[in-house]
Amino acid sequence: MIDGLEWGILGPALLAGLLVLAIHVPLGQEVLRRGIIFIDLAIAQITGLGVISAHSFGLAPDGLAVQLIAAGSAMLGALLLSWSERRWRDGQEALIGVIFVLAAVTGLLMLAHNPQGGEHLQALLSGQILWVDIHWLPWVALLYGVLLALWLGLGRRIGGIGGIGGIGFYLIFSLAVTASVQLVGVYLVFSSLIIPALATWRKGLTGTRRLLAGYTIGAAGYAGGLLASTLTDLPSGPVIVWALAVAGILFQMIGGNTRVRGLLSPD
Repeated sequence: MIDGLEWGILGPALLAGLLVLAIHVPLGQEVLRRGIIFIDLAIAQITGLGVISAHSFGLAPDGLAVQLIAAGSAMLGALLLSWSERRWRDGQEALIGVIFVLAAVTGLLMLAHNPQGGEHLQALLSGQILWVDIHWLPWVALLYGVLLALWLGLGRRIGGIGGIGGIGFYLIFSLAVTASVQLVGVYLVFSSLIIPALATWRKGLTGTRRLLAGYTIGAAGYAGGLLASTLTDLPSGPVIVWALAVAGILFQMIGGNTRVRGLLSPD
């Protein structure tokens, strides 16, 4: 059965997932630390709204104009959230939820009279990871590499809450989400950000070892989900989300094992 798998399709899909994990695992840990769990859903939905707007103007789906509109929409949302973090931190999570709902229903209204509206919406939410264009992956890898270097190298200076630092975090986050949503969809973006971060959110697991644990959970989820979806002929996006959740639960279950704790805990 394994011999019959389409590795020409699964290979690029898995690579796309690993690229998404590369940037979203560390950003997810920061999101969890800040307590703004649903920020990626809000930014992703704003990005999707930008894509829907571009399509409504008849722009080519893979054109540069669509990418610029999507990135611009996400960055405007990021600036708004950065402002709210400085001015209204206690109510920010509620504001994030309101922004998400408004962006979601606006997208529904814009697609209401589009004969292919349902397909566009499903593609944005569940993604089409099996049909990722391999020619885009080097450019996405370059973008993620720059963003990851900025975050890991300058995170202490640009990631602080409030002021220019807060804006820096949100702008990096918005650019990462813009690319990720168009690769794997809103659901997988959220899952890649939160599930590995939540599964490794445990005392004694910090720094590089927490990152490695998060990457391991994410890679196992994507690989297992792609394999399971292929063997069961079920949609890849939802299956991968479940696989990520199962990988996170398994990590929590074996986290108390002495040998595992010795490998993952700081020296």
